[in-house]
Amino acid sequence: MRANTTMRIGCGAGFSGDRIPPAVDLVERGDLDVLVLECLAERTIALGQRRRLRDPAHGYDPRLRARLSALLPAAVRRGVPVVSNMGAANPRAAGEAARAVAAELGLDGVRVAVVTGDDVLDRIDLDAPALEDGRPLAEHGPVISANAYLGADALLPAVASGADVVLTGRVADPSLFLAPLAHGLGWDPADWPRVAAGTLVGHLLECAGQITGGYFADPGRKDVPGVADLGFPFADVRPDGTATVSKLPGTGGLVTRATVREQLLYEITDPAAYLTPDVVLDLRGVTVDEVGRDAVRVRGAAGRPRPGTLKVSVGYHAGHRAEAGISYDGPGSRRRAELAGEIVASRLASAGVRLRVGVIGADGEECRLRVAALASTPERADDVCHEVEALYTNGPAGGGGVRTAVTDVVGIVSTLLPREAVTPATEILEDARARETA
Repeated sequence: MRANTTMRIGCGAGFSGDRIPPAVDLVERGDLDVLVLECLAERTIALGQRRRLRDPAHGYDPRLRARLSALLPAAVRRGVPVVSNMGAANPRAAGEAARAVAAELGLDGVRVAVVTGDDVLDRIDLDAPALEDGRPLAEHGPVISANAYLGADALLPAVASGADVVLTGRVADPSLFLAPLAHGLGWDPADWPRVAAGTLVGHLLECAGQITGGYFADPGRKDVPGVADLGFPFADVRPDGTATVSKLPGTGGLVTRATVREQLLYEITDPAAYLTPDVVLDLRGVTVDEVGRDAVRVRGAAGRPRPGTLKVSVGYHAGHRAEAGISYDGPGSRRRAELAGEIVASRLASAGVRLRVGVIGADGEECRLRVAALASTPERADDVCHEVEALYTNGPAGGGGVRTAVTDVVGIVSTLLPREAVTPATEILEDARARETA
């Protein structure tokens, strides 16, 4: 930390499939106090639960080992703790995997803190209404996962432990950032203006490259330089919560008033009352000012006491998806592809599947028929794929390049659970021993 005046926090991942090198660059050159990797989405954790059911040793983020293998040497050398929700559906196994990576790298004494308690499958009421449509949870399909969005208070014991790596399951994205900020800057958990400010910082950083020009880029309207080598963001946060968002010099992308304001509104439903586990965030007074090249100052968040309930993401089995395609080329290619689609739609009209048929491409060039369907059983889904494959000899001339796939579909709905029904715990893994604290 910079002489107890500011804290520099960086974001090295905005989703499970994010790039790894920009995070390593942040650790190597960013003079960070902490690095956060936000790698979890609603469907991600439900899919992790399914992997864990198949193998109790799995269920955490599949790229955990790759990320930590790249990051830990520099992070440990520079004393930069890594905080991440890569624990997904199995934080304890993720912690053991992290320790194994450290051992393989020859890094001695690496302490890993694991935060659990978000898995509330045994505590939800399946007759409770889903927030999205009011229907009982059980009506959506067989429930396979239920994970509460933990807040910063659940992470604070792990952060305060001095662990080199903190791994969690489902935690609200901004809370991953708020916890180390609150600990490092000495904020009271009931100091709502500062908790709101930290939550705002977390919301701005949580998607990594989105705020530095990725996803923002729109050629001719919003041009972004060097987007192929996009740098990831960090924020210098003062004790009063004022933050300056920036990126490393020499990296691609940009940080401007426009990129920050676009991320500010991302996924916000009510800017006067954005509900998080830590605070009811009010963004109406937020100001965004450019204070230098790739440097934007943000302040003015307001907050009210946190809700008495926690949001729960509920995953359920929603059926089976069939995806299939076939290509047509040369003169009349689009009309032949359209005819192929009409044939498939006609033959599956009474099959009891939700079907979508479309053609991509211009006439005279390669045109691709794309067929997608949602079916109740894998056999019904396979029937869809079979009809597309049958077009080789039962459809228009010149079809080729058939590709088919059948996958399970995980649906997501939400519900609420009283805060007191959720019991987070922290476990410290070090030197082949474990310590647990409530």
